[in-house]
Order: sequence, then C-alpha cells, then structure tokens
Amino acid sequence: MAYTNFKETIWSKYIEHELPKLTVFENDCDYRFKGEVGKGKTVKILGVERPTIGNYTGSDIGTPNTVNDNAVELKIDQAKFFNFMVDDIDEAQSKEGLMQALMEESNRAMAEERDKFIAKECATKASKSVEIVINTTEAAKKAIDDGIEYLWGNGVSEKDKCTIYLSPKLYMLMINYIISAKNENDKLLENGLVGKYMGFNVKMTNNLYTDSHGTHIIIKTAKGFAFAGGINEVEAYRPQGLFSDAVKGLNTFGGKVCRPKEIYVIKAKDA
Repeated sequence: MAYTNFKETIWSKYIEHELPKLTVFENDCDYRFKGEVGKGKTVKILGVERPTIGNYTGSDIGTPNTVNDNAVELKIDQAKFFNFMVDDIDEAQSKEGLMQALMEESNRAMAEERDKFIAKECATKASKSVEIVINTTEAAKKAIDDGIEYLWGNGVSEKDKCTIYLSPKLYMLMINYIISAKNENDKLLENGLVGKYMGFNVKMTNNLYTDSHGTHIIIKTAKGFAFAGGINEVEAYRPQGLFSDAVKGLNTFGGKVCRPKEIYVIKAKDA
C-alpha cells in the first residue's frame, strides 16, 4: 500500500521545526527542563537559589553558602491530534509543496491550541491582575505602563526577555507608541513580533484568553512560564472501508507558571 512509504521521521521533524514558528507565546517560555515529554509524564524545570552577597573586609569570609536547587515539576497533561485524508500519500509526497501545505494547515491548528493553552494558564495563574475598561489610547497606555512598572518593581530588568501580548484592538490603540519591527530580522517577524515599547517586545494575537471579565492582555518575562511539548507520533494508515490514505499525528505538551510575580494580566473590557 502507498502509505507504507510514508516518511514519518521527515514529517515529524518538519512539524517540530514549524510549530514554534507559528506560535506567539511559545517562543517566550522557559525551556530549561529535563525528562521525556509524553502524555501523563513529568518533566523537571531546573532552577537554583540566589547566593548571598556579603561585604568583604579582608578577613575570613566564612563557609560557603549551600545553594539549593528549586526545580519545579511540570505535568504533560495536554494531548492534541490531527487526522486528515489524502487520496495517495506517495503522490502527495512526490508533488513539491503539496505535503508541506497539508502539514502546515495541521501545524497552524495545533499551534493555535498550544498558544491558547499558554495564554489561559498565564491569564488565570498570574499573581497580579487588574480589570479595567479600555476604550482610549490614554487608558491603554496607562494600563500597559502600570504592568511594566509592576514587573520592574519585582526585580525584572531590561536584560530579561519581556513581552507584551496585545489584542488587535489594543494594538491599534497603542500603535503610535510602539516602535515598528519592520527593520528586525525575518525570524523575529515570523514569531509574531510587531514592535517594541519601553524595551519590551510587543506581539499581537487573537489567542488571548477571554471571559466575562474581558480579554486578558499579558505582560511577562520568558522565565515566568515554562513549557514542554513534543510530537509523539506522525503516521500514515489506511482507514477501514475507504480507498484513501490518511495521516494522523499526536502532540503532547504541558506548561506551568513558575514565576507568577513576573506575569501581569490586564482584563481589558470594552465598557
């Protein structure tokens, strides 16, 4: 059968490569974990305590600090799949661009699910959130400035990778204050960067979490949220009772707010 020639390894690597490019949130997460990613498994996010700084007077500085690790466990508890049909996999793989197009549509849908997951976790588990009506540029600017001030007050500096995630509406309200990313390199633009504000990267997305309190605008550092994900399987098969081939794939992932004080949420309401 045609599906026996399916290039599983090639397409698995393609999906792994393309997914981060299609997400807005995922590229700004902490990836310092170890362990095998799979449904129901746990990975470990590595971290260490800060050493104590003392005043040196020329005398004995005493015994060294014992610096403990503060590793956080991250549960892989999300699993998403795609499953689409093709008339002939051999033919699809032989036609330049056809299989890439089919996979890209699956990737975009998968990336959207990963983004929505991260957005909801950040929105609902941050240590600080405010609910505010934002209908003007002035209101939008003040809300964003307050969020930046909050992160700075918690020790975040210009050396940390910080990002503001705006809805299309707030992006339009803030557009005159945002330094355009037109001159940035293509990789940054691919990852959703639209500009910078007060040294923070600015990204626009439709995947922000929304509930009765409004659209949850997020300002965060990269270390505020940890994410782990992987493509577990991509395989071709012959659906029973049909004369076509099909391709299915499984993606498992998980995430955790590990520095809640480095995430600020604005619940933006229209009225």
